[in-house]
Amino acid sequence: MSNRALLEVIALDVEDAVAAQAGGADRLELVTDMAADGLTPARETFAAIRAAVDIPLRVMIRKADGFAAGDVPVLAATARELRAEGAREFVLGFLNADGSPDLAAVEAVVAELDGCAWTFHRAIDRAADRDQLRKALADLPGLDTYLTAGSAAGVDEGLAVLLAEAARGGEPGYGPRILVGGGLTLAHLPVLRAGGIDAFHIGGAARPDGWGRPVSAASVAEWRAVLDGSGPVGV
Repeated sequence: MSNRALLEVIALDVEDAVAAQAGGADRLELVTDMAADGLTPARETFAAIRAAVDIPLRVMIRKADGFAAGDVPVLAATARELRAEGAREFVLGFLNADGSPDLAAVEAVVAELDGCAWTFHRAIDRAADRDQLRKALADLPGLDTYLTAGSAAGVDEGLAVLLAEAARGGEPGYGPRILVGGGLTLAHLPVLRAGGIDAFHIGGAARPDGWGRPVSAASVAEWRAVLDGSGPVGV
């Protein structure tokens, strides 16, 4: 199992979650409102999904489109409420207007997480300086993953950055796992796996009929098979 790649799937509701788990997802990212690129789901939605599946759930903490934190006390209260509901893993990330990490906002939310594991999401792809951001966040408790495409434009544009960052795994700020998502396709997997990357995040790719339709267990299973080496690589 140690060589098994992680497959994370975006879930909006119980139907998505059940289908993603059935298809072989290892973990879910729980969000609402994909028109705003994913906001915090309702506590009731989290609770219903937690009751329906038994794989790990990472819950988004984000209240508005864009990467500005907005009302930090509200974000902190949201994190506190989700912890009270039983959430154990989270997703967050905030930037200042100049593209630097909003450490005050991130630290305020992380303080509510009780050391829980969390992902810094694709705000890194909008950062003014990715290296500076990684080093600024390096000592925060619980940070174990960066969700990134390597570029704001998606994996096609960010491939070289992803591979370069993966090669720096032992350096300060480069310890967290790279979770690749954002325009990711099956065709990207061979080069990413060859570069040592072992975690992948899909949203639209799990929904061949679009965001208006639920996750397809068959689509998730296709990704699972390719990652496990038992299926053909698509294009």
